[in-house]
Amino acid sequence: MIGSIKRYFRFFFQTLFLKKEKIILFNHFVSFYLTGSFFKKHYSKKEKEKSLQLAVNWLLSSQNNSEDGGMGTYYITEGWTSSYPETSGYILTTFNDSIKIFPGRKVEIENSIFKCADWLLEIQKPSGGWQSHYISHNRPEVVFNTGQVIRGLAVAYSIEKNEKYLTGIIKACDWLSKVQEENGSWVKMASMNKARVYDSYVSHPILLGYQLTGNEKYKKAAIKNCDWILTQQLPNGWFENADNTEKNNDRPILHTIAYTIDGLINCGIILDEKKYVDAGKKAADKLLDLFNEGKHFNGRFDKGWKSSGYMICTGCAQMAIIWMQLFKIRGEEKYKESASKMNDQLVYIQHSCLTIRGNGNGAITGSFPLWGKYEPFGFPNWATKYMADALILEMSLTTE
Repeated sequence: MIGSIKRYFRFFFQTLFLKKEKIILFNHFVSFYLTGSFFKKHYSKKEKEKSLQLAVNWLLSSQNNSEDGGMGTYYITEGWTSSYPETSGYILTTFNDSIKIFPGRKVEIENSIFKCADWLLEIQKPSGGWQSHYISHNRPEVVFNTGQVIRGLAVAYSIEKNEKYLTGIIKACDWLSKVQEENGSWVKMASMNKARVYDSYVSHPILLGYQLTGNEKYKKAAIKNCDWILTQQLPNGWFENADNTEKNNDRPILHTIAYTIDGLINCGIILDEKKYVDAGKKAADKLLDLFNEGKHFNGRFDKGWKSSGYMICTGCAQMAIIWMQLFKIRGEEKYKESASKMNDQLVYIQHSCLTIRGNGNGAITGSFPLWGKYEPFGFPNWATKYMADALILEMSLTTE
C-alpha cells in the first residue's frame, strides 16, 4: 500500500516536470473540473475513423516495442513494460476486426496476428494455461488470462487453419474445465483464489472452443459458470463478487462489471439462451440510465448503483461495445446513441494526449483524468484495445 502511494506521487511530480506530458495534466484538469468539454464534444464518422487508425497504429507499435510478439503498456515516467499475455491475446480480435475498416492493411495486420499467436503458443504452460500479469513477472497460470488468450488463438485459427492454434485452444479449454468448481465458478487457479462473476468473460472463449471442436464438456462448463453468475445478481441488476480486489468488492470497478455483462450476453447469443442475455441487459440498462443522467461515468458502483472515483476508460469503452451489441439485438436507438456519445468522450481523451511523445500517440489513458487510481499516468494497452473495438462497432452500424 505504502509502495503504491509512493509510486503514485512519484509519477505525478515527474510528469509535472515533463514539458509535453504536463500539458495532459492541464488539459484534463480544465476539461474535467472547469469546462466539462470532454462530454460536450461531438466527432464525425470520418474523425472517429482517424482516431481508430491512431489507436490501431499505437497497438501495433506496442508490439514493435516488445522483445517478443506480444504487446506491452506505456507509462509516462517508466516507459514500456514487457508484454502482457492476457491482453495480447484479446488484442488480436481487435486487429482482425480492424481489417474490415482498413482492408489495405490486411497483410501487415495478419502478420502481427501470427507473430503474437506463435509467441503465445511458445509460452503456454504444460497445464494448458497462461500466466497472469506481464511476462517479466513469470507468474503461474490463471483462469481469466487463459480465457483471453484463447480469443487470440481462435482469431489466428480462423485466418489460417493451422492445427497448432487449435491444439493450443483445446489444451486451454481442457485445463479450464478441469479446474472449475462444482458450482460453476472458478476458485483454484483464479485471481486471488476467489470466485468472481467476471469469469463469464472466460466462458465466452470456452464456447468458442466448443464451436470449433463440438466438445460438449466445454459447453457444459460455460453453462455451469453462467448459471452460477445469475445467482450473484441482485434484483436491481448489480452483481456480487464483481471486483478484481478483495478490499473493494462492495463497489466493483466498471471494467469488471462490463466483463461480466459482455460475457453473459455473448454466452447467451452462442447458446441461444435468453436468460443470460436478459441478465446482462438488466445491468447494461441501469448503466445506460446512469450515463445519460450524469453525462459520464465514475469508476466504481456499489450495490445501490451509487458511483465513486474517476472515470476508468477501459470500462467506458466496454459499455459502448455492450450497448451497440444490444442495439444489434434489440434495434433500439437509445443504445446506439449512448454508445456514440461514449465514443465521443473516448476520442476526446485520446486527442487530449496527442501532445505526448510518440510512445503515447494514439493511445488512451487508463483513467480520466490522467491521475485517477486505475493505471495512473499510464496507457494500458487494453484501454486502447476496447476503444478501438467500440469505434469499429460504431462505424459498422453508422452510414453517415
